[in-house]
Amino acid sequence: MNPRRIYLDYNASTPVEPSVVQAMRAAMDDGYGNPSSPHWAGAPAREIVETSRRQVAALLGSTPDEIVFTSGGSEANNFALKGAFFARGGRPRHIITTEVEHPSILAPCRFLERQGARVTYLPVDSTGLVDPEDLRRAITRETILISVMHANNEVGTIQPIEACARIAREHGVLFHTDAAQSLGKIATRVHELGADLLSIAGHKVYAPKGIGALYVRAGTKLEPLIHGAGHEGGRRAGTESAMLAAALGAACVLAGDLAPMSRVQELRDQLWSLLRARCGARIALNGHPERRLPNTLNVSFVGRVGVDILAALEGVAASTGSACHAGRVELSPVLAAMGVASEVGLGAVRFSLGRRTTAEEVAEVAERASAVLR
Repeated sequence: MNPRRIYLDYNASTPVEPSVVQAMRAAMDDGYGNPSSPHWAGAPAREIVETSRRQVAALLGSTPDEIVFTSGGSEANNFALKGAFFARGGRPRHIITTEVEHPSILAPCRFLERQGARVTYLPVDSTGLVDPEDLRRAITRETILISVMHANNEVGTIQPIEACARIAREHGVLFHTDAAQSLGKIATRVHELGADLLSIAGHKVYAPKGIGALYVRAGTKLEPLIHGAGHEGGRRAGTESAMLAAALGAACVLAGDLAPMSRVQELRDQLWSLLRARCGARIALNGHPERRLPNTLNVSFVGRVGVDILAALEGVAASTGSACHAGRVELSPVLAAMGVASEVGLGAVRFSLGRRTTAEEVAEVAERASAVLR
């Protein structure tokens, strides 16, 4: 008999919540017109889009006109970096980020280096934290943008965003944070964080894939990533999807209630306690022990290979940060930046819990993991 399927990969993608599905279905019925059309069919679609924009803004503590809908977090990150770079053409441009960012930050940075940008990649400590003083020392007269993720997608470490943003503001530098993983798990109010730009992704917060948003503080100039007509206040061309906008808006309403995260954190801590009790010195925690997303547990099965562990945990959906090329497993760049030794880091597995995770599932995963190590 096949083992029960258990989903512990919420940092990769979340199931779509029923209230979000309901909002999408209503938008499909009422919002089929073009939101830019002035006639009777376009008006309901426009109202859906703008209602959703208000819902996203309410969660972030911004005004609706500071929200730009995108196709997801990767586009939002690309828009923030490339938009800031190309809006400030004609002079030397310096960007600061960290070594542990998501690929949708690191890859655009490498692209911009080919366009003439100079990029500084800040190191992190053994828990994944960046030192704000390293950021202060890296700023030059040519610095135009600083991008530091709110919380790491692999180990869950929460960065000192407020301190970093304060330093950026002191130097008159734009500050961007990738909040795709933190939205709906911890507070993400833009004015409290001090962000000028903030990215979110719908499929990390119980909405479907294909929708996200970028918060753009009023007065911030960005060159559009997608050129065309004047959609999204002239900042992103392309006819808006009322259905996907409705989904993100409904998901943001749910995300505004952080109370369920207390239960999720209890389950995460229970999973760690069970694993540690069963595995002892054969398991190690990756990431900050306290400054960490409430749902994220990244552990290393010491001396083992994470992909092999996952394969043996048949039916358990989780992730590793390692890459496998031609039969050779490579250490996760995030763990490498944290200085995790290969014999530890290659055994890393990320368990990320969510609103639907149960205590029974946590206990079963711990039991299966201990059986694999016997």
